[in-house]
Amino acid sequence: MDNLSLYFLLICLSLCIFLIYKSKPANPQFPPGKTGWPVIGETLDYLINARHGVPDKFVIKRMKTYSPDVFQTSLLGDRMAVFCGASGNKFIFSTGNKFVQAWWPRSLKQALLFPETHDNSYNEESCILRSFLRDFLRAEALKDYIPVMDSMAKEHLEAEWLPYKEVKVFPQVKTYIFALACRMFMSIKDPVHVKRVKDLFDVVAAGVFSLPVNIPGTAFNRAFRGGKIMREEFLAIIKQRRSELLENKGTEEAGMDLMSRMLLGLDHDHQEGGTLDEMKIANRIMGLLIAGYDTTTISLTAIVNYLAENPNIYDKVLREQMEIAKSKIPGELLNWGDVQKMKYAWCVACESMRLSPPVQGTFKEVTTDFTYAGFIIPKGWKTHWTVHSTYKDPKYFPDPGKFDPSRFEGQGPPPYTFVPFAGGPRMCPGKEYARFEILVFVHNLVTKFQWEKVIPDEKIIYIPNVTPENGLPVRLLPHQNYE
Repeated sequence: MDNLSLYFLLICLSLCIFLIYKSKPANPQFPPGKTGWPVIGETLDYLINARHGVPDKFVIKRMKTYSPDVFQTSLLGDRMAVFCGASGNKFIFSTGNKFVQAWWPRSLKQALLFPETHDNSYNEESCILRSFLRDFLRAEALKDYIPVMDSMAKEHLEAEWLPYKEVKVFPQVKTYIFALACRMFMSIKDPVHVKRVKDLFDVVAAGVFSLPVNIPGTAFNRAFRGGKIMREEFLAIIKQRRSELLENKGTEEAGMDLMSRMLLGLDHDHQEGGTLDEMKIANRIMGLLIAGYDTTTISLTAIVNYLAENPNIYDKVLREQMEIAKSKIPGELLNWGDVQKMKYAWCVACESMRLSPPVQGTFKEVTTDFTYAGFIIPKGWKTHWTVHSTYKDPKYFPDPGKFDPSRFEGQGPPPYTFVPFAGGPRMCPGKEYARFEILVFVHNLVTKFQWEKVIPDEKIIYIPNVTPENGLPVRLLPHQNYE
């Protein structure tokens, strides 16, 4: 039973309630809007728009009907205020934790995290783990990993692209991105082990943003069951790594990965807290995977798509990347300086993320009543900032439907209008990691191939993230001088 079928069933079950208990008039002090059906709210309406490839229609329609600044709705079982425009983004990003705190939808939390850690506590131990994450993902700290990314990109293209005349971009890139994350975060290299973890993760990722109704056959039920198995898998990996670190076995390389750094950085002497430490480390790594796995895959797939549709822009990217390639001696891998030269390629990446945003927005939980744009946002509500209120607004991006990387040259778009990594104190810590893995892969791809879309008008759907309906099959045209 897919999500849409489940929502239709819930509509039928809640119809009587809806007819008997009419919705109370909204408090005029609250943001205007409606909460939709009991239980499911307006989630179905959002999903229908997403299935048709126009999730922005849900937001833009309500901005016009209710308020261009903020409106209320109900998604994923929670009442929330949707902040709109550059001013809304600025407010959410710049206020830090003054009015809101990090919040995960119940479906994601129940499927992904250990039940013992659901309190979302911000204790000293959690702060330590977050600090390790930030330190590991800083640009300066990632310099040493660029050759690893380059080597893995080369190996992947040699094995999975070069032997074939056609490939499906989305699943191939997804496999590569997950393998890279396993290597970087946990030093897992065995392809069989990587595939086992990936298969579990795919099941969980497919259902974590569904309505949290645990009925057999639903996407959430599959995610819930898969999440339990995946948590056990991650806990076993962590326990084995902890044992290896204590015995000082094979730590020369593994000691550089994120998991090992977290384990080495925590105090393991206390007996009662050891298991909880491991659970929180597993949560952090799984959270990082869920945040970066699909998003980077979507970004790279979009880049491949738009370069196929715009040969003149592909040529500019190729010229930039060939200049870098020609500066290397045979066998020399990319380094920090090389990536810093990929300025036009990053403009292409940004424009691809604008037109096909890998992240639709994020959620927060309101911790104290506050006022915004003349409306009260009460404690207990959730907030949602969304890319769809600015990315295609001609006020910020003239001719918004056109693919034009030059928008990001020079000073780029106005502040808070293009926010693929959010902003403020809670800006995505993986921004530089994503930039490096995108640029390194693009470099290797364009210096080896040109390509054509097999399905010129392939439909793009959002479930909930951007996905080409057929996986974006392309016809590969290897460069004649490829060795």
